[in-house]
Amino acid sequence: MSDKATILLQLDTDPLPSVFDRVVAVDAGVQHLFTYGGVKPENVMPLVHGCIFTRGPKDLHRTAIFVGGSDVAAGEAVLAEVRKHLIPQYGMTVSVMLDSNGANTTAAAAVRAAGRHVDLEQTKSLVLGGTGPVGQRVAQLLAGHGGHVRIGSRTKDKAEAVCEAIRRHVPKARVEAVAVGSSSDGPRALEGRGLVVAAGAAGAVLLPKKLRDAARDLRVVIDLNAVPPAGIEGVEVGDRGKERDGVVCYGAIGVGDTKMKAHKAAVRSLFESNAAVLDVDAIYQIALKLP
Repeated sequence: MSDKATILLQLDTDPLPSVFDRVVAVDAGVQHLFTYGGVKPENVMPLVHGCIFTRGPKDLHRTAIFVGGSDVAAGEAVLAEVRKHLIPQYGMTVSVMLDSNGANTTAAAAVRAAGRHVDLEQTKSLVLGGTGPVGQRVAQLLAGHGGHVRIGSRTKDKAEAVCEAIRRHVPKARVEAVAVGSSSDGPRALEGRGLVVAAGAAGAVLLPKKLRDAARDLRVVIDLNAVPPAGIEGVEVGDRGKERDGVVCYGAIGVGDTKMKAHKAAVRSLFESNAAVLDVDAIYQIALKLP
């Protein structure tokens, strides 16, 4: 058993590294936290080499990398660059986690919450704001369970592009792009849906109460917007499995407790090996094991 301290290298694509991510890392038990802001792919190689060339392979599980920031696409680019500079054939690797904008941990927590109440393999779902970073990951996780998933967007072409991306990741995914830009789109998008997850931008009501009340198949709604007005009208931000008019409701804070637990558990798991890559699927598996 190595007695070396745990070190987490935080690579943030924003100019100032996230205080939120730093606090969670400390609360997860990280002993030494090195943070860098404004990280771009061209900056990554020496940072990775500083991780993998300073400890022998038997101790590299005590070093890990966290990629964050507000821009998910920028984080994905940094993650790809990190992986490019690891040297697995010689055991010179460290575990890496991606959670830009909290998208992976939030999506994992939302789908875990839904799975408490419905069979995700059988339930038909609708993801509103489905082309955003959290919505895409929610839809991917739901599709991975085998259920039929509608991806809602004001622009159907954008939703189609997300469907194609999910099919590349989940070859047998049953996904459908739907437009939700007009008042007449809502009833068609909701038809037959047992689960609705709203993952849109703050300030937009994606599911008005009158449409929700008319959706007879609806069993669970999850609103991931913490800023008023609610993305799903009538859902309170603190709802955590609360039944309202016969529908189980979750608000952003109601999901947030699981998101925080998943984030901490994922950080701790980085130090169990030197070869883990924690993207949304791996983080979801960690969330499923939470008490």
